[in-house]
Amino acid sequence: MQFPWKRRTFLRGSGVVIALPMLEAVPATSSAAIPGSPPVKRFVCLSNNYGVYQKAFFPALEQSGVNYEMPETLKSLEKHRTDFTVFSNLDHGFTGGHQGVPVLLSGVRPVLAHNYAEGNISLDQKLAEHHGAATRFPSMTLGCRERNLLSFTRTGVQVPSIDLRAAYRKMFFEDSSQAKADKQEQFEQHASILDVVMGQAKAMNANISQRDRRKLAEYFDSVRTLEKKIVQQEPWIHRQKPKTDTGEPNPGNGTEEQLKAIIEIIALALKTDSTRAVTMTSGFVNGDFGLNGGYHGFSHHGERDEPVAALKKIEGFQISMMSYLMDLLKAEEDMVNGGTLLDHTAILYGCGMASGTHSTTNLPLVLAGGGFKHGEHKIFPEADQARVPAANLLLSILQNSGLEIDKFGSSTGNLRGFDFT
Repeated sequence: MQFPWKRRTFLRGSGVVIALPMLEAVPATSSAAIPGSPPVKRFVCLSNNYGVYQKAFFPALEQSGVNYEMPETLKSLEKHRTDFTVFSNLDHGFTGGHQGVPVLLSGVRPVLAHNYAEGNISLDQKLAEHHGAATRFPSMTLGCRERNLLSFTRTGVQVPSIDLRAAYRKMFFEDSSQAKADKQEQFEQHASILDVVMGQAKAMNANISQRDRRKLAEYFDSVRTLEKKIVQQEPWIHRQKPKTDTGEPNPGNGTEEQLKAIIEIIALALKTDSTRAVTMTSGFVNGDFGLNGGYHGFSHHGERDEPVAALKKIEGFQISMMSYLMDLLKAEEDMVNGGTLLDHTAILYGCGMASGTHSTTNLPLVLAGGGFKHGEHKIFPEADQARVPAANLLLSILQNSGLEIDKFGSSTGNLRGFDFT
């Protein structure tokens, strides 16, 4: 297909909408900017790389519905009982131990991404595409003592994580005039380079094999993705960043302090509408929680009392931080939609590896907020029966966020019986 216009002119005229950020000078309304428009939804994923000690995480299988006894690891969520759902027997249907960790938010193993129309794009990056330039940061990928392995673009590129101090500075530190000018020049240079390479690639297209054409099509997709990012991010260079009374965080010397600070940064990011898609992976360092040893070592517990007790402390604290984030979001008015931030923010706790035994069956999954009808322990058929893919939950989250799609990753449909308003 030939384009008679310059490419960036075409991109600017093909449905790319630049939305204004929330400004103090503009009165807040109790609904989205356009009356009758769908609410703005947000997503947060809190994860670790080692699964959970399942006996302390899941309610008893005979306790489905609302009248279940809160498991030890989830105790801190008791006060939010009606605002979250815990799921049993959802997974992505394959074995692979640690290889399951990067599959949590897609349901697609990276090595099999070529079999899927959108590759192994993760849920947060799908939302980043959906929200586009509505926020300064289409997504935010954070790590706390562990590598964040959750986020992948549609071209299979893993999105690198940043620490909490870098996140704070990106959101609230105003760049100098020179830095803004340098960034503007960098965008222009990148755009010019993309023009050249796209032109060269198109010239090759008529003289290559069908197989190479497919490879070139993937290359075109990568270039278009970069072009779209330039178009979306360029206008934000000269827009003033939001102000906050919260001081720059101390990174801390270990997970307890650092993870709490990251949770506060996530709440700030949502409050200021700096982003609408956040992932965060946590671990801990030797000495935290009064423990001597590593998370990975404890995860291979062999049902020994000491490592099991350590896992309960670590994972119980992670869940308490999910509860803390819910507290923070419940306390904040949603200046775009009305209600509270939690009403329109889905918080998923989970891991793509179920436990330290390298099992990927029955993933630990808890979802809070976001406008879903919560309050239950939902039990699905076990793996040897009519298995329900965990990707069906991911699809439900995307549909709840306003995406009109009926397939995502390895899903077979949305999660039946799990409704949202």
